[in-house]
Amino acid sequence: MAMADDSMRPICLRLRALVLSLHEGAWEIVWPKHRIASYGFGPKKMTEHYAYIGVQKAYVNLGFYYGAILADANGLLEGTGKKLRHVKVRSPDFADSRAIRALLKAAIAERRERLSRT
Repeated sequence: MAMADDSMRPICLRLRALVLSLHEGAWEIVWPKHRIASYGFGPKKMTEHYAYIGVQKAYVNLGFYYGAILADANGLLEGTGKKLRHVKVRSPDFADSRAIRALLKAAIAERRERLSRT
């Protein structure tokens, strides 16, 4: 969040607050080299985390490590990677929208379910 300029910081803060409100006790790890804050059930980014916030110049990426398998009723997810998908968030209001909230809930539930089986 500290790397975000003044226009992007409110979006980052809204997204962070939303993640932490939906997942009490979430692990939050900042990866300065990748310019992201990552959220999950433990310290392992690619297995225990479900989402990240990445600051760009004109928007904030809300990324999902396993976004390719998430239900996306609103068609927000972008990307063509094997697993990763992201949403470009351009306003604080959109950061706290029902659609973003639904994606985060689905990502949290997916990771919780997957980790409970291991």
